[in-house]
Amino acid sequence: MIQKTIQVDEKVPLLQGIPLSFQHLFAMFGASVLVPTLFKIDPAVVLLMNGIGTLIYLVLCKGKAPAFLGSSFAFLSPVFVVLGANQELWAGNYSYALGGFIVSGCIFITVALIIWRFGSEWIGFVLPPATMGPIVMLIGLELAGVATGMAGIMPDAKGAYNVDAIVVSLVTLLTVAFGSLLFRGFMAVIPVLIGIAVGYVVAVFMGMVSFDGVASAAVIALPTFYTPKFDINMILIIVPASLVVISEHIGHLVVTGNIVGRELTKDPGLHRSLMGDGVSTALSGFFGSVPTTTYGENIGVMAITRVYSVWVIGGAAVISIVLAFIGKLSAVIQSIPTPVMGGISILLFGVIAASGIRMLVESKVDYSKPINLTLTAIVLIVGISGAAVNIGDVQLKGMALATVVGMALSLLFHLLDRFGLVNEQTDI
Repeated sequence: MIQKTIQVDEKVPLLQGIPLSFQHLFAMFGASVLVPTLFKIDPAVVLLMNGIGTLIYLVLCKGKAPAFLGSSFAFLSPVFVVLGANQELWAGNYSYALGGFIVSGCIFITVALIIWRFGSEWIGFVLPPATMGPIVMLIGLELAGVATGMAGIMPDAKGAYNVDAIVVSLVTLLTVAFGSLLFRGFMAVIPVLIGIAVGYVVAVFMGMVSFDGVASAAVIALPTFYTPKFDINMILIIVPASLVVISEHIGHLVVTGNIVGRELTKDPGLHRSLMGDGVSTALSGFFGSVPTTTYGENIGVMAITRVYSVWVIGGAAVISIVLAFIGKLSAVIQSIPTPVMGGISILLFGVIAASGIRMLVESKVDYSKPINLTLTAIVLIVGISGAAVNIGDVQLKGMALATVVGMALSLLFHLLDRFGLVNEQTDI
């Protein structure tokens, strides 16, 4: 481990920079590959656009903000709604999700321009922590059934269980869970990747993996691109997640600034950082990839290694682009059985939900105040109750409806508070 602090703008010797770049790549690799695998699309296109998006971000931020853009988990829940229950239709429905991704990227860009013109203080009124925390929790909670279904621990229509699937998913889950607690050094950075590898090996020995696709795949191949389609109903299901990512992005930039000892929200500026994320997300949608976000895993790598160099981040992006054209790698990833990803998802989706709780704790939300208690209570119930609102042909439910309701109530409650009409304390 490197002890000397290497600052943002410092170059790193090549022989030292290559392993550091690979470390950043591995930190995001398991999570970024997980998202396309869940959607049943080619992971190569995601690796390609994540790498390109990261390079665009570094350029727009003038090389002053070290961040790797990886696949966003905030969009999982609404995308599964768009894909539908019939997996045979997912390939066609995914095009409509791409339309929503492009619009979400445009929302990032619009917010970046507003922040550039008016500042960022207004965001705290629209999405205070008492609203944002439960919305993030809902991302994970809504996906709980998806995770257990993939893991095979839910009975089928006849009440039977797939024992092989349960074994593989539990081995994968326990590897990641105990690895997160017990691994040291570099292995501690990539427990998800190790869990996938262990689960994959177990699945191979149990005869659950077909290598036909791997054998027939070319060593070098172009990623599979997907064409976006635009439908207002699908777009309205997808775009509320962009508000979650914007809030997450701001938090990541503040944390990164604290780590590197610079006010990144001012230089290069929050507007440039959000603009980079928005351009990356919109561009990804046009080529068939998933929305991007700044990655907490890579922030953790910087904190551990004390290497903040954008040259190292850029190196990881270039490696990601190169790997996207290795056809055999893409085929191996696509051969990973569903129970392996189900085992990973049980922990992952739970961690997403827990991160919402963490947001409430770290923001020190005071629930003796009626505003905070009411906002969190209503957002949670609206999101998990199954309540839906139909506006013409558009249906809002789950996290999407909770986000809209939470934002509206936050603004209304803020106005009431400004006029001194709100009680200061509650006995609940």
